[in-house]
Amino acid sequence: MKLFFCQSCEQVLFFENTACERCGHTLGYLPHDTELYALDAMGDGLWRPLGAGIHHSPRSLCANNAHSACNWLAEPGQAYCIACSFNRTIPNLSVSGNIARWQKLEVAKHRLFYTLLRLGLPMYNRHQDPANGLAFDFLDSLPDGTPAMTGHMNGIITIAMNETDDAQREKMRQEMGEYYRTLLGHFRHEIGHYYWNVLIRDAGPVRLEACRAVFGDDRQDYAASLQAHYNAPPGPDWRGHYVSHYATSHPWEDFAETWAHYLHIISTLETAWAYRISIDAAGAHAPPLSTSIQRDPYTEMSFDEITQGWLPLTYAVNSLNRSMGLPDFYPFVLTPEILRKLSFIHDLVRASRVD
Repeated sequence: MKLFFCQSCEQVLFFENTACERCGHTLGYLPHDTELYALDAMGDGLWRPLGAGIHHSPRSLCANNAHSACNWLAEPGQAYCIACSFNRTIPNLSVSGNIARWQKLEVAKHRLFYTLLRLGLPMYNRHQDPANGLAFDFLDSLPDGTPAMTGHMNGIITIAMNETDDAQREKMRQEMGEYYRTLLGHFRHEIGHYYWNVLIRDAGPVRLEACRAVFGDDRQDYAASLQAHYNAPPGPDWRGHYVSHYATSHPWEDFAETWAHYLHIISTLETAWAYRISIDAAGAHAPPLSTSIQRDPYTEMSFDEITQGWLPLTYAVNSLNRSMGLPDFYPFVLTPEILRKLSFIHDLVRASRVD
């Protein structure tokens, strides 16, 4: 995530801020500019972004701003910003606590959309693609009363509301034997399934076979593979080939887990770039502990540059966390085989960029 500064008073701003704490200006994020703007009220619910130039007409804040669930600006004539326009089902806001739970979900979802837009990835809504278009359901339960489960089905991404409960999510993380489980991680993983459909399945046989050569044959029975995974988890040698334990269950899950990790890496490297973080550990020879993030990881860094920046950064931040008695910031090992998979995702993303 980049750093932002108030156009009125130059106060440092952060992505989720809704008002400048120094000068009090209301803030609104304009995704096409990748900029968080201080706003001047113009009446009738319209706002003028300071310093945005005359090419921007007055905008309204997203309708979900009324619930403190969004700080983005909508396109002219639209009620919702681009991120909120993909919501199909939001929680029942008359239920006590649901507004706060929904706000947590939107923080993670808006960070996801920041990344998707920065990468220039195609997104089709349910009007553009009624069968497989992207939409989000935030649910406690299904219509038949069955508890909702986080997952993806033909473009519909469901996030179970119990994932907003930190204690419950940590309990599930331990029960599932996971190193990492966050709301943002869920969004990044599930959107990987959507992009497997859009960029692999629907892109023709050449790309599909190229993906199978890296991740395995997706035609194997998915339900049977998951059942086998939970019945007889693989031995410890999986760490040399898969970025996570869950990735071993089926090629679709391997792709989605690797996709999520690519988004983790790119987003974090942009933060390091914004803060001009460099690593130069005195006396270090192997593994290398020297890096300086000099270019935009979303558009300019090669995959080799990304790995050369990422590995020293994770060594350093893991060490900082341990100094505070905290778990590792990035508790994963990227072996040559896993890096080969990440490189495939990198090339796929770069080849799929649209305006």
